Amino acid sequence: MQGRRVAVTGIGLVTPLGCGTEQVFDRLIKGESGIRRITRFDIEGYDSQIAGEVRDFDPEPYVPRKEQRRLDLFSIYGLAAAAMAVEDAGLEVERIDRSRAGVLIGSGVGGLKSLQDQHQVLLSRGPQRVSPFVIPQIITNIISGHVAIRYGLTGPNFCVVSACATGAHSVGEAARIISHGEADLMIAGGTEAPVCEVGLAGFAAMKALSTRNDEPERASRPFDAERDGFVIAEGAAVLVLEEMEAARKRGARIYCELAGYGRNCDAYHITAPLESGEGAARSMRLALEDAGITPEEVDYINAHGTSTKLNDRGETLAIKAALGEEKARRVMISSTKSMTGHLLGAAGALEAAVCAMTILRGVVHPTVNYEYPDPECDLDYVPNEAREAKVRVCLSNSLGFGGHNATLCLRAI
Repeated sequence: MQGRRVAVTGIGLVTPLGCGTEQVFDRLIKGESGIRRITRFDIEGYDSQIAGEVRDFDPEPYVPRKEQRRLDLFSIYGLAAAAMAVEDAGLEVERIDRSRAGVLIGSGVGGLKSLQDQHQVLLSRGPQRVSPFVIPQIITNIISGHVAIRYGLTGPNFCVVSACATGAHSVGEAARIISHGEADLMIAGGTEAPVCEVGLAGFAAMKALSTRNDEPERASRPFDAERDGFVIAEGAAVLVLEEMEAARKRGARIYCELAGYGRNCDAYHITAPLESGEGAARSMRLALEDAGITPEEVDYINAHGTSTKLNDRGETLAIKAALGEEKARRVMISSTKSMTGHLLGAAGALEAAVCAMTILRGVVHPTVNYEYPDPECDLDYVPNEAREAKVRVCLSNSLGFGGHNATLCLRAI
């Protein structure tokens, strides 16, 4: 970052692999999948019938029961992840300057389930029966508002919406705010709850989803020759970011430094990535330049790795273009989505958190279900088994519909 250094001091996770940083990372290292057949609604007639649902999650400790009825699930997940992150950071909110602390949590699709349900109410029961809470339930910025209200944070507060790049953009923009001296602390990340009838049907209509319904755990297979689409998933990931010296002064445990951030646009197609991968490659170069890091110093890349034909091929080309062919073949690459599915607007924040844990723990999680090599995806995707390694520099890529590219660079301190 050009300016003040930014530390990652807290992480909160709500995912298909469970809740809490240690539990999620331990399951990733073991190569466990959180993808199952959908249980939340009747899936008969849907082409894709699998998802990364959040299971065994009790919102009660984070959101009172009465308040839950007024919130969409994406806000409940976001509030829970934010509370976990604040606790993980050991943050005593009443002791900080709350005018210098802000929130930047985004969502790709916001309150999709609430919109779907209230539309049904409108059609079946009339306009007078529509909930007065429906607009606050569905708007994507509301989660940043909820978190700020809970902790009394009056600094910068807004949201980023950039489809599957939302989480990475949110973390990156929050880091920039700290780096530029506009705040000393930011709570940043992404949250998503798209596993509902309209969400599943919409992505399935695009032919974007895997239809490996009889083998849910094996459906998400990034970079594998037999990949057939991504698996929709839900959850939230929130990070506490602080100005480095302030974090050290208060004795915070520091996971790593958020050292660089790059973002740009393919300006090519509403859903397909630029076939050459040049947009994503430039995003990686921008992040490295921002961090003052050379390609040779990169130890690990957490790939966007969606398990779609075009994305995985394009990202492979992008890594080669950004790092150079020879270095690209030596860097470790893995896809968290192989086990969690695709959390859409929360994915980039989750994967940034995974990079922070990778640096701290010295182990790279695998890309599971990698069985049949694809000649067009010919790099080291850490197939099927975790790998112990000293990791000092990570890149995390997020590529969104609309051509949005974002790359975060995290570095050991």
